Amino acid sequence: MMSSLGVTSKMKMSSTFIRLSHLIVAVLFFIGCSNIKYLPEGENLYVKGEVEIDTDTIPDQYIAPLTTNLEDLLRPKPNTTILGMRPQLYLYNIAGEPKSDRGFRNWLKNKVGQPPVLLSDVNREYNENVLRNRLENIGFFNAAVKSDTTIKNRKATVTYTATPNIIYRINSVTFEVDSSELGKAIKATEPESLLQPGRPYNLDNIIAERERIDWAIKNAGYYYFSPDHLIVDVDSTGKDHHVDLYVRVKEETPKKAKQPYYINNIYIYPNYKLTEGGYQRADSTKAERYHDLYFIDPEYTFRRFALANAIIFYPGELYTRGDQSRTLRQLVGMGSFSFVRNEFVDVDSGKTNRLDAYYYLTPMPKHGLRTELLGKTAAVYNGSEINVNWQHRNAFKSAELLTFTVFGGFETQTGGNVNLNSSFYRYGAEVSLSFPRMIAPFNWQPTRKYVPRSIFQVGYEYLNRRTAYSLNSMRFSFGYQWQESIEKNHDLKVLEVAYVQPRNITESYQAMLDTVPPLRHAIEPMFTFGPLYNYTRTNTTNATLKHTYYFKGGLDLSANLYGIIRGANVLKGRQYQILNANFSQYVKMEADFRHYMKVGANATWASRAMAGFGYSYGNSTQLPYVKQFFMGGPNGLRAFRARALGPGSYTPEFYGEDNFFADQTGDIKFELNTEYRAKLASIIHWAAFIDAGNIWLQRSDPEKPGAAFSSNFINEMAVGAGLGLRFDLSFLILRTDLAMPLRIPYRAKGDRWVFDEINFRNSDWRRNNLVFNLAIGYPF
Repeated sequence: MMSSLGVTSKMKMSSTFIRLSHLIVAVLFFIGCSNIKYLPEGENLYVKGEVEIDTDTIPDQYIAPLTTNLEDLLRPKPNTTILGMRPQLYLYNIAGEPKSDRGFRNWLKNKVGQPPVLLSDVNREYNENVLRNRLENIGFFNAAVKSDTTIKNRKATVTYTATPNIIYRINSVTFEVDSSELGKAIKATEPESLLQPGRPYNLDNIIAERERIDWAIKNAGYYYFSPDHLIVDVDSTGKDHHVDLYVRVKEETPKKAKQPYYINNIYIYPNYKLTEGGYQRADSTKAERYHDLYFIDPEYTFRRFALANAIIFYPGELYTRGDQSRTLRQLVGMGSFSFVRNEFVDVDSGKTNRLDAYYYLTPMPKHGLRTELLGKTAAVYNGSEINVNWQHRNAFKSAELLTFTVFGGFETQTGGNVNLNSSFYRYGAEVSLSFPRMIAPFNWQPTRKYVPRSIFQVGYEYLNRRTAYSLNSMRFSFGYQWQESIEKNHDLKVLEVAYVQPRNITESYQAMLDTVPPLRHAIEPMFTFGPLYNYTRTNTTNATLKHTYYFKGGLDLSANLYGIIRGANVLKGRQYQILNANFSQYVKMEADFRHYMKVGANATWASRAMAGFGYSYGNSTQLPYVKQFFMGGPNGLRAFRARALGPGSYTPEFYGEDNFFADQTGDIKFELNTEYRAKLASIIHWAAFIDAGNIWLQRSDPEKPGAAFSSNFINEMAVGAGLGLRFDLSFLILRTDLAMPLRIPYRAKGDRWVFDEINFRNSDWRRNNLVFNLAIGYPF
C-alpha cells in the first residue's frame, strides 16, 4: 500500500498535533516513572549493561565494534525500551495478579507484558568470565575484566571494564599430516587456508578452518570424515605474543573416515509419506529401474525423467558433498515437495567403501487456493482490490505448476476537485504454466546448481474509467528464468506480446483531449511483440560486508526485424497495423545500480543511480504509453507526485480550475538518489535523503515544448530533499517521508533553484511544496 498525501489538512490541525505530542510525552514520562513503584522492597531495576575498553594497544576504529560485540554477550538483557520508556514492563505491572490462567489480565501480563529484570538477576562474575573468555578467543590471552554497579533512583547500571592488553598473532601454520591418501588430500587444501602468519589469533577462524578442510575432504569422497577429526594445536611458549599452529588428524579417527566412498545404487521415493517411526525404507526389490536409478512409486505420481534430471549422482561415481548439495537443491527447487530428505547407507555393513543413496520426497498438497484483499489509498483516492489464486502442482506429473488467477478492483475519488480521469474499476484473469526445466528445441542447460524454469503466461484485463474511457488489454509471454549463482539471476522472455485497444471514449473526455492533446497517448491502440531480457546481480545477502551492491539491467525489443522487413517509416508515411493497432518498433534499455555502505552498527548510506533509454524508429515515434518512464512518487523523486514531473522543462497541464493531471511520461530517464539511514530508538529509524532526476522525450513535440532530450539535459534535472521515519515491524517496514523541491525544471532558466523561497512558517508555501509519502518498504 502506498500513499502520497497532501498536507493541507495536516497543517490545519498543527496546533492539535502539538498538544497531542505533549500529551504523549507526558504519558511516556509517567510510564517510565511508575514502573519503579512496583519493584519489590530492596530491589533495583536493571536498566543497562555496558562495556568500557581500557587500552592503548587497539586502533580507535576497532574499539566501537569490539565494544558492541562484547555488550551483546551480557546476560540478562534489560527490559525492552521504546524512546527510553518500558511500556511492556508497565503493562506487566498494571495487570497485577490474574485470578486464572485465562482472560484479559492473564494475556496482558504473560503474553504482552514483560516481567522486571532486577539487579539481583545479574551475575557479574559470570559476565566477567564470558567477556574474558571472548577476549581470549580473539587473541587477547592476558585480558582482564572487572565490573562496578551504579544505582540512581533505583535504576541500576553495571559497567564492565575490559583491559585486553597485547593481542597474540600467528607466527606459523604447519599441516602435520602423514603420506596417506587422506593426508595428501588435506595437504592439498593448505594454499586456501584461513590461518595465515601475521594475522591475529582467532578461535572462530580455527573453527572455520576445520569446516573448510572438512568440506574439501568430503568433496574428495571422504563421506564419514568430519571437522571433529581435526585438531589445531596452539603453542604460545616463548613466542613474544605470537603462536605456532599445528593442524593434525586425531589419532582416534575411525578407519572408515579415512577412506573415500563411491555411490552404489540410488533409490527415489517420489510419493513418500512420513510414518510414526520416521523415515522407513521400503523393500528395494520392488523398485522399478529407470536408467541407473530405482523408483519406489507404485502409483506413478511423477514421471521418471523429471526426477532423474535432478539427480546429480551416478552409480559408480565418487561421493562428493558438492553433488549431494546440488541434488538436494535441485529437488527442493522443483517446488513440488514439502519435505526432501536423503541418507547414505553402507553396503554390506561397511565391508566395502560403497554407499546406497536414498531420497525421500514428500509432495506438497496438489491443489492450493489463496485469496488476497487489499486496501489502497493515494491522496484523495481510495479503493480496494481482490486477487484469487488457484494452483495445481504436478499438473502433468513432471512437477509443473499451473496457476490460475482472477482479480478485480476499483478506485474512486473521495475528495478534492473533480477529475474526469480519476475513478475506475478493473478486472481480469491470468493463466501461468511453469516447468522446472528448460523447454527448448535444442539441449540447453545453463546451470546445474539451481533449477531453471520455463514459463508460459497469458492474461486479459479490462479497465473502465467510467467518465472517460475503457481499455481492453491482452498479453502473452514465453520465457526462461534461471539462477547462475547465489549472486546472479537471469530472466529471458523469448517472446512477449501485448495488445491494448481503447473503447467507449466519452464526450467529456474527448473534450479534455482537445484541450490537452498530449493525453491522447495514454489511450492509443498498442501492439508490441519481441524478446525481453533482465539480468540481476547482487551481494546484499552477505551481511558481513561493509560495501554491498545491487544491479539490474534490462533490454526490451519490439518488432525490430518485422519493421525492417515491412520497410516501416512513419516519418515518410509508411506506418503499418496489426489487429487495428500500429505495432510499436523500438529498443529500450534500463539500468538500476544501488550501493550500500555501513557507516556504523546501526547506520547505512544507500545510493541509487538509474538510467533508461528508449529509441523508437520505423513504425513508431515514441515508446508505447505502458513502456514509457515516469518520475516522482514514494519510490522515486519524493518531492514530486508520481507522474507529475517532466518531460524536460515542459510545464504540467491543467484542465479547469485547480484540476491537475499527473500523467507525464517520457522515453529517456535519469535518476540519482542518496539516503542516510540510521536507527533512532527501538523499532524507529530515521533517514535524510536527496533525489534528483527527470524524464525526456526522444523527439521534439510541438505540443510539449522543452520536452525533448538534448545536450543541455543536466540543466533540466529536478532536485528534492527531505526527512523520513521508518518503523521496522520485522515482518514489514512502514515508511513515511516528507520532502520538498529544491530545483524545479519547468521554471524559467536562472530561477529553477528555490532555496530562497523556503518558508516553513508560510501555510501557502507548505501546502504547495511539502509532499508527504506513506509506503511499505524502502524506496531502494
